[in-house]
Amino acid sequence: ILTFPQPYSNHNGGQVSFGPDGYLYIAVGDGGSGGDPQGHGQNLKTLLATILRIDVNKQESGKKYGIPTDNPFAGNKSGYKEEIYAYGLRNPWRLSFDPVTKKLWTGDVGQNAYEEIDIIEKGGNYGWNSMEGKHCFEPKRNCNQQGLKLPVWEYPRSEGVSITGGFVYRGPSLPELKGKYIYADYGSGKIWALD
Repeated sequence: ILTFPQPYSNHNGGQVSFGPDGYLYIAVGDGGSGGDPQGHGQNLKTLLATILRIDVNKQESGKKYGIPTDNPFAGNKSGYKEEIYAYGLRNPWRLSFDPVTKKLWTGDVGQNAYEEIDIIEKGGNYGWNSMEGKHCFEPKRNCNQQGLKLPVWEYPRSEGVSITGGFVYRGPSLPELKGKYIYADYGSGKIWALD
C-alpha cells in the first residue's frame, strides 16, 4: 500500500491500526540514529516522525490509497505530505483508540531523559526534536514551544527506557481501572495505570 525509505535501522515506528473513522493510522518514527540528525521531526515534506492517516478503500493520484479530505494538509500547495495526521514524534511505538472517547493515545519513545504519552490530535505538532517530553532538547534552553502539543504524561529514564504504550481499559472485570490508560515500558518491564 505504502513504502518509504528509512535512513537508519532504528526508530521505524511500531503500529498500524484502523481508527473508528475507518481510516488506517500508521505510526512512523523519525528515521533513526540519535537526536534526529536529518531534521525529520519538524519537516512536513517527509512521512517520517508522524502519525499518517490514509483511506485504503480508494485509490487516487496513482497511489494505492486515498487521502481523507479532512486530513490537516490535504490539498496544500506547500509540498507538505497530505498523508500526515500529526507530526513531531520521535518513535511512536504503540497507538490505540479509546473505544468510548475515540481519543488516540500514543507512547512516544524518548531520546536521553524522558519517555512520553501523547493524546494525538489532528494537525498536532508534538515537538520533536525541539522538545523531549515537556523539556527543551534542541536547543537545551529557551526552545520555541509555541503551538506545540505537550505530552499528557512523561516519566524519567530512572523509571524506564522505552515506552511501549497501551490501551484505555473499558472492561467489566476491574472497575477501579475503568477509563485509565494501561501502559508499559519495554526496558524496565514495569506496567502502570495512568488516571
